[in-house]
Amino acid sequence: MRSRGAVLLGVWCLLLAAGLIAAFGVVWWVFVRTWRGQWLDTIALTGNSIGQDEAYGPASTVLGVVSVASLALATGVIGFIALIRGRVLLAVVATGVIAGSNLTTQWVKYAVARPSIGVDPVDANPANSLPSGHTTVAASVAVALVLVLPAALRGIGALAGAGYAAAAGVATLSAGWHRPSDAVAALLVVGGWAAAGMLALTLARSPDDELRPSGHHPMSLALLLLAGVGLLAAAGAAMAVTDQVTGLPLEALSRRRLFVAYAGSAAGIAGTAAVTMALVLGTAGYAVPAPASTGPDPAGGTGTG
Repeated sequence: MRSRGAVLLGVWCLLLAAGLIAAFGVVWWVFVRTWRGQWLDTIALTGNSIGQDEAYGPASTVLGVVSVASLALATGVIGFIALIRGRVLLAVVATGVIAGSNLTTQWVKYAVARPSIGVDPVDANPANSLPSGHTTVAASVAVALVLVLPAALRGIGALAGAGYAAAAGVATLSAGWHRPSDAVAALLVVGGWAAAGMLALTLARSPDDELRPSGHHPMSLALLLLAGVGLLAAAGAAMAVTDQVTGLPLEALSRRRLFVAYAGSAAGIAGTAAVTMALVLGTAGYAVPAPASTGPDPAGGTGTG
């Protein structure tokens, strides 16, 4: 019989996956299926024209490193890190998170239609762009890296990974490639797959395997949660302000209104990245098994990783 701690961890991973999937469904329904959601997305995307000349260069740089080749290389490196640490199952799970996230994004993008309800100012039959493929690539690599890193480096990796995923998501908006909901949905897809991967790690434990935390990072976790909640609150406030002008012609909106919508959407993307990474970091401290020995870790650090 499994220990009570392992059972609770498994239930938590299952609930986390279900919650992130449900959040994805809400984002899809509101911003793809409803007129108001589509309109809020359109205003935010239009707002990217403010300062776009200055933002396009950095955005292009961030997006330029995201490609099929870079994804394959990153996946190989992540799998290699896990294997040199003697973690075969972890290598399979981490690479599975990357593959599952990106395959899911591509399937949803092309299998789900975006209804035309008179919002798009240019295209009467706009194609579905949710979730964002570039954001999925960046976030899945960041999350998988956090899973395979030694415990001593996991907190720093989570902070850097959340920043990278947020930068990629905001860059797709700044470049005009994606609506803000596309990036948010991509982050939720990755979070769902990460939760599923950690559930698999939990279920693969031996029934008599003692549940030992493989590392705590309270400072990194607190920073991610505080930043995420604050950014999401700012995004909610900006959305409430923008909602006051829904229905007006885009050309009638002031630059201030457009900037508020754009900046609020960027905050929502970054906040989602931070909260998602915080959930992964907090759960990984228990789901990723601690090494059996206390000797040096081949990947660096001590046997607590």
